[in-house]
Amino acid sequence: MAKTLTQLNAQIARLQKQVDAVKAKEAAGVIERIKEAIAHYGFTAADLGFSGRAARSAKAAKRGRKKAKKKPAGVIRYRDEAGHTWTGHGKRPRWYLAALESGKTAEDLEIN
Repeated sequence: MAKTLTQLNAQIARLQKQVDAVKAKEAAGVIERIKEAIAHYGFTAADLGFSGRAARSAKAAKRGRKKAKKKPAGVIRYRDEAGHTWTGHGKRPRWYLAALESGKTAEDLEIN
């Protein structure tokens, strides 16, 4: 008999709980074996690549995280009498379009 979507989602949830439990159980064993190997061989955090600034950035790179780059502030190219400004990039602001409709030119609004 075909299962409904609700039944399938419930089955997925049960299976995910089983996966999480088995993973946690296995992880505990793995961590214990790693600790034993570190103690046996006398490894340090530096030996494993976990110390210093380079190690932190290497770990961040492995996780796929990048530092956010700040965008440089745009140079203001246009201004009206009310003090509205626009860099000339992106969608034209309403005040700019209204000024053009009122008869002004782009050159009239341009900052010298």
